[in-house]
Amino acid sequence: MPRAREEQRTCVGPHLSTPSIDALEHTPVTPPTPRPRERGIPEATVARLPVYLRALQSLSDAGTPTVSSEGLATAAGVNSAKLRKDLSYLGSYGTRGVGYDVEYLIYQISRELGLTKDWSVAIVGIGNLGRALANYGGFGTRGFRIAAVLDADTSVVGREVAGLSVRHIDTLEETVKMEKVSIGVIATPAAAAQGVCDRLVEAGVTSVLNFAPVVLNVPPGVDVRKVDLSIELQILAFHEQRKNGGQGRAEWIEAAEGLG
Repeated sequence: MPRAREEQRTCVGPHLSTPSIDALEHTPVTPPTPRPRERGIPEATVARLPVYLRALQSLSDAGTPTVSSEGLATAAGVNSAKLRKDLSYLGSYGTRGVGYDVEYLIYQISRELGLTKDWSVAIVGIGNLGRALANYGGFGTRGFRIAAVLDADTSVVGREVAGLSVRHIDTLEETVKMEKVSIGVIATPAAAAQGVCDRLVEAGVTSVLNFAPVVLNVPPGVDVRKVDLSIELQILAFHEQRKNGGQGRAEWIEAAEGLG
């Protein structure tokens, strides 16, 4: 029988960046002892950790050994109080007068995010977006291995994309098991997305990145992240309109009055 579903909590935003694997190989000679965490990490904090990681990687690349909370907060685009609170969930409090050890903090955040291991990823839907995702070289350096690409279009099946032969969607369950897929990426048309998601979940996938413009219903224990670029553009359009003094709204009101 199908598992009961509940509507996902959606988060709209750009895909978050993570550090290179090289950065994970460095640890300080005498790292500070982390304090034990007594509570879970809030979702808002989890969403900011990759941003801190990206800023820390830039500091590491520049040869910066330590950074103050103010300096890291500025690089990450948040206030220092929020950053200190976020990092306290990791048991990282920095050293008074010195700040945070950059390499050790990279390690701490990477470990918390699960980036000290490799993750097997399957992409379903090999249209323009799916191909672009499969060919993006940054995933591999961040611990995400594209293990399989699948599509329902028989004219696409068998072709090579990013060094992989496109598999037919009918082999999805077998592929998930054989490749030990941890994360499923949905890049299909909206009408097909829910069905693909259901099959991924039934096959044992519990993490889904959804690029289809639709809200997916998933059972408890399944995490879904939604990326909708059109929504992001609409949000930017709203802010542009506000910068222009609400010109679009004024035109709408004028048009409505003309109909009266």
